[in-house]
Amino acid sequence: MEQLNVEICDVTLRDGEQTPGVSFTCDEKLDIAGKLDMIGIDVIESGFPVVSEDERRCVKTIAGAGLSSRICCLARAIRADVECAISCDVDMVSIFIATSELHVKHKYKKPRDVVLANALEMVEFAKDHGLEVRFAAEDASRTELDFLEKMYNEGIEHGADLVSYADTVGFLTPMEIYQNIKKLASSVDGPLCIHCHNDLGFASANTITAAEAGAFQLHTTVNGIGERAGNAALEEVMATLYLKHDIDRYDLSHINTLSHMVSEYSGIKVQKHKAVVGEHAFAHESGIHIAAMIEDNLTYEFVPPELFGRERRFLLGKHSGKKAIKHIVENYGYDLTDGQIMRVLEEVKSKSQGKCCITREVLCSIIRHITEEE
Repeated sequence: MEQLNVEICDVTLRDGEQTPGVSFTCDEKLDIAGKLDMIGIDVIESGFPVVSEDERRCVKTIAGAGLSSRICCLARAIRADVECAISCDVDMVSIFIATSELHVKHKYKKPRDVVLANALEMVEFAKDHGLEVRFAAEDASRTELDFLEKMYNEGIEHGADLVSYADTVGFLTPMEIYQNIKKLASSVDGPLCIHCHNDLGFASANTITAAEAGAFQLHTTVNGIGERAGNAALEEVMATLYLKHDIDRYDLSHINTLSHMVSEYSGIKVQKHKAVVGEHAFAHESGIHIAAMIEDNLTYEFVPPELFGRERRFLLGKHSGKKAIKHIVENYGYDLTDGQIMRVLEEVKSKSQGKCCITREVLCSIIRHITEEE
């Protein structure tokens, strides 16, 4: 596939923290930001400073931490919000307004053009104070494209460096988002950002599809955390950019450590079968699969675990075969006859049927029992 011109803005510290029940301490945010910086993430959205004095101090602390990543924060198109962002010494401010008729009707109770005109003043104000400005449309996916084209182009005319399209309620499918972003990317005179939510399970797919349609800045959260069903998962987006689009400038070896860190700090466990970072993401039980992988890992593994600081594991269960048993037993230092291997296999299958997890300890116990009998 054609290599994409993209950058990553990770929003774990802001949108990720909006996950119900999640609140990071400033030290935890600094740890996460430091790990994101080690990976080489281009932009870190550090918070929404106007919500509290503690949040403002934390955003300012991250901005002053000497990271290579550009530090961004969120602001409504309100002077007090933008002034608060300026006081934090961030590199970038994301100034947002809701744009769909539904949102404008219930949130602003003003004509949409008036809302836009006021927001453009805030874009200019932030630029005059030396900030990079991202001008963002909340609920863009339920907004007419004609209005978004007008908003984005006027935002750029007033100094916005980037404009952002948010699928705030996870409304779009990949085909729909491709069509919308393709049209906007060709009609807007500036780089476009994409911010996807996962309400239909498409956030990561929509993010990559938007990039293929011309979006430049891709928004993610670690482990896909975020409001409701979450956001596009950093690890999924990064894996796809590397494996499908040859983007190799990021150090993905820190992804697994970062995932564990965010899981610990957020209190949200990662699904065992979660792509890239789940406990079973690189675990294999099927005898057919393991037999082939002993010959060549590529037979049943497209994503290389080593890339993300992981290791592949061969597990035993009712689907296991003789070749897998022999391989694992030999790795544990046992030298069994073919007959003993078959007896171990029978015992593994029997215990697995009873929902017993075949750990190393269980397997070694089975082996000792069989060898001591003979």
